[in-house]
Formats: sequence, C-alpha cells, structure tokens
Amino acid sequence: MIMIKKLTYYCFPVLALFSSVNSTAQVDSTKYKIVVAAIEDAKAQFAPDKRTKLIEITSADLQKNTYVIQTTESNALPFLEKKLQKSGAQIKVKLYPDTSVGTKNVGIINLSVANLRTKPGHASEMASQAILGTQVDILQKSNGEYRVRTPEGYISWVPTSSLVPMTTAEVQQWKNRQKIVYTNDFGKAYSKPDVKSIRISDLVYGNILALEKETSQFYEVAYPDGRIGYVPKDEALALQDWITSRNLTADNVLNSAKSMLGLPYLWGGTSVKGVDCSGFTKTAFFMNGYVIPRDASQQVLAGEAVDILDAEGHFDASKALKNLKPADLLFFAAGKASNPNARVTHVALYIGNGEFIHSAGTVRINSMLKDASNYDDFQTRTVVAAKRYIGANDHAIVAIQDNPFYKK
Repeated sequence: MIMIKKLTYYCFPVLALFSSVNSTAQVDSTKYKIVVAAIEDAKAQFAPDKRTKLIEITSADLQKNTYVIQTTESNALPFLEKKLQKSGAQIKVKLYPDTSVGTKNVGIINLSVANLRTKPGHASEMASQAILGTQVDILQKSNGEYRVRTPEGYISWVPTSSLVPMTTAEVQQWKNRQKIVYTNDFGKAYSKPDVKSIRISDLVYGNILALEKETSQFYEVAYPDGRIGYVPKDEALALQDWITSRNLTADNVLNSAKSMLGLPYLWGGTSVKGVDCSGFTKTAFFMNGYVIPRDASQQVLAGEAVDILDAEGHFDASKALKNLKPADLLFFAAGKASNPNARVTHVALYIGNGEFIHSAGTVRINSMLKDASNYDDFQTRTVVAAKRYIGANDHAIVAIQDNPFYKK
C-alpha cells in the first residue's frame, strides 16, 4: 500500500542508495527498475525541469524493497500511486517541505547577495543568487544548508546563515511592514544616521528592508534578523513608490541593461556584483518591476516568438533587422552547426541597428552585422530564436506586485 503524507526527512543522497547493500546479497533489481521507470514517467509529465520541480528517490533499501520518494508536485501523487501500486515494493511518496524544516518553511534573505548552489556546500557549483529581502520557500534542511525555491521557481541550496526562517504568520507580519528598496548600484547601511559610522552591511540594487522610521536624511531600517541600520534617503525609495514608478518599456529595460555595462561575468550571478548571461536579462527586467525565468533555456520558452530565421531554420540577418524591436531577447546555441538540436546556452537583449547587449566576459555591446567594429563574438555563437517579453501575455513574465513571493 502506498502512503501519501507530508515528508519525513531522510538524508540519503540518491547516489548513495546502493552503499548500504551487501555486495554478496542477492538483490532483485526488477522492482527498483519499476520504481525508477515510474519516477521518470512522472518527471516527464509533472516535473520536466528539475531546476524548478522535483521528483526523486531519497531513501531505498533494495533488499527489503522499500523506497521513499519526495516531490514538490502534489498532482504527481495520484499518478505515482497508480503506477506503483502493483510494483511489489513498499513505497512512501511524500511532499516537500520535509520535517527537517519544521513550521518555518519560508525564509527571507538576510545578506545583500546570497549565493545559491546546485548542491549543499561552498564547493558546489553556483546556480543563482537571491538578494536581501527576497522571500523564498524552504523545502529541506541538511548539514547547515537550506534547499529553497526562489520567486522565479528556481530550486537550489543556500547556507542557513544567508536567510531568516519564518512561520507563515511571521512572514506575513514581515510582508505587512512598510519597506524601502535600495536603488544605487552599491552602498552601505550604517550603524548610526551618519555616513562615518560603522557599516552594518553592504547593499546592492534591489535590496529590500523594513522601514522603522525616517529623518530628513536617513531611513532607519530593520533587517529580517532584527538588526537596525540607517540608509541615506537619496539612495533608496519606499518600496511601493518604486513599484508604482516601474514602467516596462524598451527604453527603460535597455537603460537598466546599460547601467550594468562593464560588470564582470559571473556564473550563477543575478546581481550587480556580477551576472551571467541570463542573470543579466533577469536583472534588467527586475529593475523594471518584473520577475522572469532564471536560465536562458527557460527564458526562451516565455514571451512571443519573433521571426528571425529562414526557411531552413538558419539565422537571417535581414529578417532580424526588419522584425526585431529594442529589448527583444536573442537566444543562442553553441555548436548548432554540428547539432541541430543544440540547447540554448546564451541570451542577449537587442538594442537596435543590429546591436545587442549581453554578459560575455563582461556586460558589453556587440553587433550581429559582419562589417561592424563590434561584431566580435557573434560568429562563435548561433542565433536560434528571439522572443518579445514587452506586451506579451505570459504567466512566466510577472509584475513584482503580482508575484506571490512579493505581494502582501
């Protein structure tokens, strides 16, 4: 009988499932293969992108034919139950968040920029970033790390010191407080209303803090962990005023993009401390009040398609110059010539007149026109698609005030 319940925490990584099996024991792998096949079927239907949705084995005893499956997708439960009811294995399917989280299954980022990684530990690959004041779902806790889900749905790991865990009631209290948003590229919060006082922390564009009170020159602010700091008023805005002032136009998106010129490329970066290609486009839209998908291969699935390819599916520069509009997203695939199904690996924002801005080494402007002095780099990549976000009716392109992680 399959049991469907909230997750009990297990700390067995999938790769270690066989480590406890005696090598001399007789193990029937048939049931295991049935379980794995059912999970793959469920993934294809309910969790095709493991960056945003999970269905995974977290504990297994092949000798006893017992398995624990964890998922973020409640609609996958009846599917798995039906698939596995005749497997002959003892299976528990459970939902995230697990019991290691307790009642505090929501967190608020407590650093100017928190680094999120694909696996627990500072040595793991950086996947993304989240900035101060960002709300995240907490799915799991393991060895001083939280597995979290960001406002754009990205799932990754972050040190527990990077955020403040809260109950549903506590996070609602936090959301109900007045806020300010930091609007300079870089800065500081001070221990006193004096720029010569000790720094409480650094700040970057988009950081959100609770407003305690204000003077003629400073906002007195509170961090998620209760620290008090002071931010110069000419470096921040009331959050609601900032949201109201956002206007998603091509000029505004490109002005935000150009404000990041010269920033270093940083794998996993989504802040003004450093950006990767999709972190750059994501940040440009965030600066204008919108949350968009995290990675280039996810961003290409959103928005309205712009025709820039010829009948054979190759990039057509003349068609691109005719059909593209400023702030459209250009998508590239390395190795397209040798692999017609090459995955999207790069994204840029179109400026106009054949030029685009992107993060490649640094944030810089290049051209798709062969006779342009800044044509450099275009020939090493193949354009495979273009999408228009501005004006698109797409649930993946969401105004901040409508995103559940930000709205009250």
